[in-house]
Amino acid sequence: MIKNRPPHIFFFMLISAILACNVPSGAVATQPEALPTETIVSPSAAVMDVPVEPTASPTVAVVHTQTPSTSATAGPIFYDVESSGTAPEKRAPYGDSYDINRMERPFLQDMTYVSDLDIVTFSVTQDDVWFYVSVKLIGSDPNNSLGINYGVELDTDHDGFGDYIIWAQPPYTPEWDTANVKIFADKNHNSAGLSSEKSDAPLTTDGYETQIFNGGVGDADPDMAWVRTSSGANATLQFAFKKAWSGTVFMLGVLSDAGLKDVGKLDYVDRFTEEEAGSPVKDKKAYPLKSLFAVDNTCQEAFGFKPQGYEAKLCPRTVPTPGPNQTGCVEPGQYSSQSSCEAAGCAWRQNSGAVILVVYYCTYP
Repeated sequence: MIKNRPPHIFFFMLISAILACNVPSGAVATQPEALPTETIVSPSAAVMDVPVEPTASPTVAVVHTQTPSTSATAGPIFYDVESSGTAPEKRAPYGDSYDINRMERPFLQDMTYVSDLDIVTFSVTQDDVWFYVSVKLIGSDPNNSLGINYGVELDTDHDGFGDYIIWAQPPYTPEWDTANVKIFADKNHNSAGLSSEKSDAPLTTDGYETQIFNGGVGDADPDMAWVRTSSGANATLQFAFKKAWSGTVFMLGVLSDAGLKDVGKLDYVDRFTEEEAGSPVKDKKAYPLKSLFAVDNTCQEAFGFKPQGYEAKLCPRTVPTPGPNQTGCVEPGQYSSQSSCEAAGCAWRQNSGAVILVVYYCTYP
């Protein structure tokens, strides 16, 4: 006689039989693992969810209507003191007259000489549309790794306060280009501090504070100023600028700068006392260079007017009286450059007959 089994036992046996039927032969039944609950996103949805980067605005092409002459040459030459001869001694020979803003500092702070900063000469020529400024350096590479800026200062009312500066930065190319040229103006008359005749340091001013040309981008006249490198005998770098905005009457000087490179701080001699700036001349108490280094500038020459001779920053007109012939200087007339003249023991003098143009010649000391 078969006894009735409890219902729960019968139910347990039934479930076990069902599970056994679904397990492959030889396999061991295990508890199913819980599936992850993350949401699967379809590829099309994923693409739609990725933020799209904004498209960069296309570069605005500058359209030029007037270009300087490719055959522009150097004109009458104006000389600057250069330091190549005394560079091994880590000093400038002379020419750094701090109080009157004459800087001869083509040296780094440790007095390492940088020939691509050292200005030898500049000259100015013109045609119907342009003025051309040619700058000759001791070195031959304006694209020096220091990143040297070169500038042309214009004083249109010849009072010693610069009115405009044409400011170029590398890279420089053999073709005329405006891309790396800017022009700044001093509209509040403080580019020379309080006085154009001396250093007013320590003084804080804003120098050339107003940009009026940005390489042609957005400028009403995209052709105002250009720059290029040159391999000519009297030029390493050339500027061209339009007479239409500069006028034809001004004083002009040039500078090179791998130090502060800030036109808003010009004149630099008004920013630092000479003790703070240091000096490149060994017999000065302030030697060596300190806060103001890697900069060279020239005196300024008059164009379009006859100077009275007392204009601030004007290239000197006084000519020392030649002395008797001294041992070491033989036939000075054979030398045509300052470096060769002085190397021969002769004196590099200014021609007293030159009124507007500064003309030098080699003579006895």
